[in-house]
Amino acid sequence: MLETPNSPMPSEEKLPATFSAEVFHKLLESNTETRPWGSFTVLDEGPGYKIKRIVVLPKRRLSLQMHYHRSEHWIVVAGTAKVTCGNEERLITTNQSTYVPPCTKHRLENPGVIPLVIIEVQNGQYLGEDDIVRFSDDYARATGEQATTS
Repeated sequence: MLETPNSPMPSEEKLPATFSAEVFHKLLESNTETRPWGSFTVLDEGPGYKIKRIVVLPKRRLSLQMHYHRSEHWIVVAGTAKVTCGNEERLITTNQSTYVPPCTKHRLENPGVIPLVIIEVQNGQYLGEDDIVRFSDDYARATGEQATTS
């Protein structure tokens, strides 16, 4: 885990001896939010950036969406991602990445049979979960809704 002065939790090897690995993993779980498509965990955040671990379940996808105030970098660490960015669709696999500029329609999808795991790095002046406009959503969340998900 990347550790910075603003990290929400210490790395496991830096924990006091009385702080077990089990307690560390419970802390990590407390930073995890579940969604219909999978889950995300905020690993670190600070002024102008937020880092998430995103897990997309097999055959699931996030909404087709855009953000006004942030860009996103996605790095695949497990599985295969089908990425829509603007008018382009492509597959990216482990150790490959892509960039999503602000104000660009985008979608992340898992076409595979194993969970897709990506690291997402957000950059921008405002990184609130309500900076989202949905154009299409498999889970009946309202278009243009001020939602709490990616």
